[in-house]
Order: sequence, then C-alpha cells, then structure tokens
Amino acid sequence: MQKGFGKSFTIMRLVWKSLDKMRCFRKRSTIPLLGVLITCLLFINLYIEDGYVLEDDKRQLREGAMHQLNSERYVHTFKDLSNFSGTINVTYRYLAGSPLPRKKYLTIGLSSVKRKRGNYLMETIKSIFDQSSYEELKEIVVVVHLADFDLAWCQSLVHDISRKFGHHIIAGRLLVIHAPEEYYPSLDGLKRNYNDPEDRVRFRSKQNVDYAFLLNFCTNLSDFYMMLEDDVRCAKNFLTAMKKVVASREGTYWVMLEFSKLGYIGKLYHSKDLPRLAHFLLMFYQEMPCDWLLIHFRGLLAQKDVIRFKPSLFQHMGYYSSYKGAENKLKDDDFEEDSFDIPDNPPASLYTNIDVFENYDATKAYSSVDEYFWGKSPSTGDHFVIIFNKATKISKIKINTGTDDRQNDILHHGALEVGEKVVGTKKGKLCSSYITLGEFKNGNIEVLEVERKISFDIECVRIVVTSSQKEWVIIRSISLWTTQPNQ
Repeated sequence: MQKGFGKSFTIMRLVWKSLDKMRCFRKRSTIPLLGVLITCLLFINLYIEDGYVLEDDKRQLREGAMHQLNSERYVHTFKDLSNFSGTINVTYRYLAGSPLPRKKYLTIGLSSVKRKRGNYLMETIKSIFDQSSYEELKEIVVVVHLADFDLAWCQSLVHDISRKFGHHIIAGRLLVIHAPEEYYPSLDGLKRNYNDPEDRVRFRSKQNVDYAFLLNFCTNLSDFYMMLEDDVRCAKNFLTAMKKVVASREGTYWVMLEFSKLGYIGKLYHSKDLPRLAHFLLMFYQEMPCDWLLIHFRGLLAQKDVIRFKPSLFQHMGYYSSYKGAENKLKDDDFEEDSFDIPDNPPASLYTNIDVFENYDATKAYSSVDEYFWGKSPSTGDHFVIIFNKATKISKIKINTGTDDRQNDILHHGALEVGEKVVGTKKGKLCSSYITLGEFKNGNIEVLEVERKISFDIECVRIVVTSSQKEWVIIRSISLWTTQPNQ
C-alpha cells in the first residue's frame, strides 16, 4: 500500500511541477490542460487501493455523540483521496452526532458556508425530515459539512442544529462535520479560467474541495449518495419515488441519476463511486465549477447521456446565492411537491418505421431530458415500438404528442398496444402477440391500472398509426410506471 502511494506521490510532484510551468502560458486553452490532468488522474488510479477508511478510527467514532467544535477527542481520519500527496490524512471534526454501525440505503450530503445574505440550511434539513415518512427515515442519514473557516459561525450554527434536530442526531439520522482549513490546498494564485474574477475563482475552487471532503467522508455510510445544496425544498416521499426508479434500472449501468435539472441538486450516485468522485473534484478543483466537473466525471465513467427523471424531486428555494449574497432566483419548473407518482421507464430498445427527421430519433421520446421524436408524415400501419430488456409489470402508461409551438404535429389517429412473446425477425426483435389498450385522443393517451387489464408481464409497448396524415408527428414524451414486487 505504502509503496503504491509513494509512486503516486512522486508522479504527482512531477505533474504539479509541469502545471506550474504551464500556468505561464495564459493564452493556451484550458481544454488541453484538462485533458492532460484527466490522463494523469487515470494513470495514478492504477496505484490507488480502495481501502480508505481506517477501521480503528471508525470504531472510535461510534463512541461519540455530540462534540464541541474545538474538541479533538474524537476524530475521523481517512487516507487522503486528493493524491496531491499519497500520505496526507484528513481529520474530520465531529460537531454533532456519529454514524451508526448499520449501513443505510441513502446518504444525503449538504455542504454549507456562511452567506452574506440569508441562510437556508435549517429549512433544508427540516424539509428533508418533514417530507419523509417514519419508515423512510430509517433508511437515510443526512451529513452536513459546515465548510466555513469561521469557527465561531460553525459553533453557533451547530448549536442551533442540535437544539432543533436533537432527536434526529440521537437517532443517527443527522451528522454535522467540519474539515479544518489546514487540509485545504492553496486557494491563492488560482488560474483565471473563463475570465472569472479572482474572488469567484476562489469561491468555486473552495466549493469543489468542500464537496470532495464531504464525499470522502460519506463513502461507507450507505448504498447510495444524494448530492443536495443547502437551500433546497424536497418533494413528499422523495425517497420512495427514488427507490422505485433505482429498482427499475436494476441490471443496467449508470453513474449518475438526476432528480433535478439544476446544478448539483438531486444528483444520485452509487456510494462505491464516491472515492473516485472526491479524488476527481480535488484533482481539478481550480479548473471549473463543480456542476461542470460532475458532467466530465459521468462521461469518463462511460455514461454518455443524461439520465434525468421528471417531475423533479427537489426545488431550489434560496433567494440569495452563497457567492457574495447575489440574487439567485433560479427555479426548476419540473418540480412537483407531491411527486410520489414519478414515472420510471424501464430499460428498453426502441424501433420505428416512421421516416425520422434529422437526429430526432426514437430514443428521444423515451428519454427523461427535454427532447422528442420527430417523424415525417406517417402512414396507416406505421408503428413505434418499445421492447423492454426483460418482461415488466406496468401499472400506468402516458404518451403525449406535439409541442406548444407545433401543436398540429400530433398523432391524429393512433392506438396503443402492449405485447408479449418477443421473437427475432429480419427487422429485429418484435412481439408476436398484442392487445389494444386504447385510442389516442387529441394526440394524447393515458391508461391506468394496466396490470388489471392484461394477464401477462409486458415485453413490448407499441404505438400504431391507424390513419395516414399529411402532418409530421412529434412524440414528446412516453412515461411508464412499473409495478414493484412486494418486498
């Protein structure tokens, strides 16, 4: 282990020397530099082992409950993941609470600093707990990283948190931590990428490190990790909706699932990926904002497309930004407070014999992002088929065609069918048996209680054109709700 870390440390010294020389060339693009850094990161990963947590320290941590900010009695020490030096350790101070021995389903991570105007952390924590049922609370742990270097502010805030949420702290559902300033890399003389002012570069660079230390801490607390900001409102029973989505994607590969379209709100990861993500944010902390780095990380781990679910489960509620108290009225217009009924389209392949316009292909109608399928004038008998990776129980199907600016590009005459018994043909896989569930009206169809209308697990969903039309057709969204087996 030490030999591997020694090699990585030597490599990193060479990398950073090279980077110091490269800083002189201000006119060069930051993209080639990022490519060099990413290559170095992947190379160094060959020398890194996965055993980050010191087990003796973990046992010590469980003995403590609530500690003062200046207490050094109980600390949580991890092997450093930044690889600026392979031997650096980060000592986390427990300000309130300590983790329980049992691993939870979900860790929700929040990082917070002192704002010039407004503070929404208490409301965010309250929303997480208030919008969760008693059974859901058993499966979550909330970790708050008070990342400000003003220790008096941290101590005052942890007092308020302990007073208001004491029962959650005692139950092991809420932890408050702090990573001391001495473990941070330099925040002076940073590169001025994108012509950002110096204070903004410092702010976003420190924020990357704040999140990296938070991710590092949360690695072994649960199966999944949800990234939130400290000014967020949650949908009712968001955990149950999220679990349903995760279950529907079992057996498929994903790095990041998104339950909000804003920044780094509502981003879900496997906890096993947190060490690499923490490593990544630390390595490139001064290159770009955190939400941009998350996109690069997802791509490096071979998830090319965004996987986002609507309606959104989280809403930005802050009015003032943590950066200089600037106004920030950004809202997620896909948020619904009662989002328990979120669709969870199961993994599938899509086929159509309708003539596709440009790159508006079939998969975009099934996608969770704001895209759609657009085909040229369909004829009677044309079809659009969804073939699931495995037979699935479906409770509800909802399909919308047309858009606000192209209201005539709807499916004027069509039927919705579900099928079974997939067979291979010259044209690919198709179901050999179908049952009609209903007809499109005004370009839309919604069918409830599907599982009561048919007697088999569904392998295919098919849209059939029942009358030719001169207008083109847009399939804006296909939303499916699966029926989860009884636990």
